[in-house]
Amino acid sequence: MNSPRALSDIKKDLESFVGSKIRLKANRGRNRIIEKEGVLESIYPNIFVVKLDERRVERRVSYSYADVLTETVELFVYDNQDAEIKIASANN
Repeated sequence: MNSPRALSDIKKDLESFVGSKIRLKANRGRNRIIEKEGVLESIYPNIFVVKLDERRVERRVSYSYADVLTETVELFVYDNQDAEIKIASANN
């Protein structure tokens, strides 16, 4: 079994994708899972921010790197052929 990665490793992975179009899958509890598309806007020491475009309204959501580590949040980036690549997970 793979050991979980450190938070700093997850942060380094995300730094290279700032400004990229991503798909976000977040578990909000009680069987509520949201899937949204947006842009990875910025990286901070403890959180990252994703800008979502929903019905002509810009909205920003932030998550911690611990959310990725615990697999509450999954992030996928689109490559040149619009295929998805998982960019942040606990066991990469």
